[in-house]
Amino acid sequence: MSLNEMDEIRSGKKQWASKSGSMKTLPVKFTTVSGEPIGMLYTPDDIAHLNYMSDIGFPGEYPYTRGIHHNMYRGKLWTMRQFAGFGTPEDTNERYRYLLSHGQTGLSVAFDLPTLMGRDSDDALSEGEVGICGVSVSSLADMEVLFKDIRLSDISTSMTINAPSAMMLAFYIVVAQKQGALPRELRGTLQADILKEYIAQKEWIYPPHPSMRIITDMFEYCTKEMPQWNPISVSGYHIREAGSTAVQELAFTLADGFAYVEAGIKKGLDVDEFAPRLSFFFNSHLDFFEEIAKFRAARRIYARRMKDKYGAKNPRSWMLRFHTQTAGCTLTAQQPENNIIRTAFEALAGVLGGTQSLHTNSMDETLALPSEKAVKIALRTQQIIAQEIGVTNTIDPLAGSYFVESLTDKMEKDAEAYFEKIDSLGGVIPAIEAGFFQREIAEAAYRYQQELDRKEKIIVGVNDHVESNEQISIPILLISPEVEVKQRKRLAEVRASRDQVRVLETLGALRAAAEDGSNLMPKLIDCTREYVTLGEMCGALAEVFGIYEEPAAF
Repeated sequence: MSLNEMDEIRSGKKQWASKSGSMKTLPVKFTTVSGEPIGMLYTPDDIAHLNYMSDIGFPGEYPYTRGIHHNMYRGKLWTMRQFAGFGTPEDTNERYRYLLSHGQTGLSVAFDLPTLMGRDSDDALSEGEVGICGVSVSSLADMEVLFKDIRLSDISTSMTINAPSAMMLAFYIVVAQKQGALPRELRGTLQADILKEYIAQKEWIYPPHPSMRIITDMFEYCTKEMPQWNPISVSGYHIREAGSTAVQELAFTLADGFAYVEAGIKKGLDVDEFAPRLSFFFNSHLDFFEEIAKFRAARRIYARRMKDKYGAKNPRSWMLRFHTQTAGCTLTAQQPENNIIRTAFEALAGVLGGTQSLHTNSMDETLALPSEKAVKIALRTQQIIAQEIGVTNTIDPLAGSYFVESLTDKMEKDAEAYFEKIDSLGGVIPAIEAGFFQREIAEAAYRYQQELDRKEKIIVGVNDHVESNEQISIPILLISPEVEVKQRKRLAEVRASRDQVRVLETLGALRAAAEDGSNLMPKLIDCTREYVTLGEMCGALAEVFGIYEEPAAF
């Protein structure tokens, strides 16, 4: 575009603004969900500083703003990976086979709170929580039942667990080996993102530094033995669910990711050996355009840093691959059927943003674990987006939008400003210890709640369009107290039938590896084969690493 044409657009916009400025506007706050001001109109002037080739480019080519694959969804749809887990391993195995029979293309495991905290089902602190918010897994015996009649070499599995992630990986490997599969054949992702636990979700065991050692041990093991496995999924999802803005989710997630890259390099790994298997996990919230811009900015930031700062030479190391889940925090207990519509728009934003896999929340998840009918509707939502509405026909259809490109660029700049703040504090771990992330998220959540209270932002059915005397009519899935009884019984049988001498030997070897710096994964796999429990392995490492206590922050 010539200078004369740009001057003409700028002049025309001023004239237009002088006419529109006095017109009536709705009594709402014209900002994104995150509070970012939005202009009334965007023109070529808003993106005149962008260079198409270096800032936007082509799909499958650096800086990957438009997607990491050349043909994107024309070549392969995203993986439809519904998150599921509840009750006993038998219950969840039945749900997995139900989902696979209805067209799901990957599995995603939700664990209960005791498992997430590294505690066995018979631990005193597990009482009342076994199987309630996910599946209970205390030993190899549970994992064997969880994947009964499901060939692990034939599917891709995601496991959402962090502090005890290395133990779950060991369980999975041994189950696969018992099925006749080799570790190198396994495909899937382990969340394992311990840094966001200190920032947002609070499910940790050990202090940050030994936790990072466990992560890099998994990097090393998977690089050598499991080339198709993603050893970590750096997760912004829980940061957003804790109340962050979209920019905070973007910046804090990528900062965590870069901290893992630096830890891997410090361990002596070549960045191009492990970076191609790193993956990310983002939230898709309700502000449609903000979310799409966030995903596009994330790819561009990651590509530039991996190439320019960390010296990665393999283009696969520059590609940010990510899973998306629709926002659980946007689901409402009031008028829960409305959640189907919310989820559909959030899922569409994930697709238009170029996600590699997607989970769609069920309408009843704010009330309980999802029922089979609700899960089927959530899966059908993805299938309708993929096959009926035409958005997969062309790649990145919103590219070139004055608004979307301007918003993408602004999110990148705002994220870079956060990186500078984090660096000034000494990096991610010192920033965690100083309470920086926690305060930023708390302040953002408070601002948003104030906007809701003042009705500057509307949630249909909550602070507007409210129905009095509403009756919830959808079926609710309830977890029976018998689940805890069954799980404790199976665990008692495991303890009674195993070789106690070998249990003690393998636990001793695990402690020794923790002390001398050896890679922990082979020792965890040895423990698993002897049916050492999750709690026993976590406890052995805690004797060496200690238990983390968060400093108070106000």
